Amino acid sequence: MSTFGWITFLLVVIGGLNWGLVGFFNFDLVATLFGDMSTLTRVIYALVGLAALYELSTRWGKK
Repeated sequence: MSTFGWITFLLVVIGGLNWGLVGFFNFDLVATLFGDMSTLTRVIYALVGLAALYELSTRWGKK
């Protein structure tokens, strides 16, 4: 796997873990660490979303 692939995978895992924390404990780790809807928090959320789209697009046609 390429470096870019590992980075996107890591971002998707971080996003999934964060959503798990929100769902189970109502605790948003990203917002806690970087501020509630601060610029950096929004950038992290955007990067996680883009990483998820990349992962979907690269894995959609693979068997």
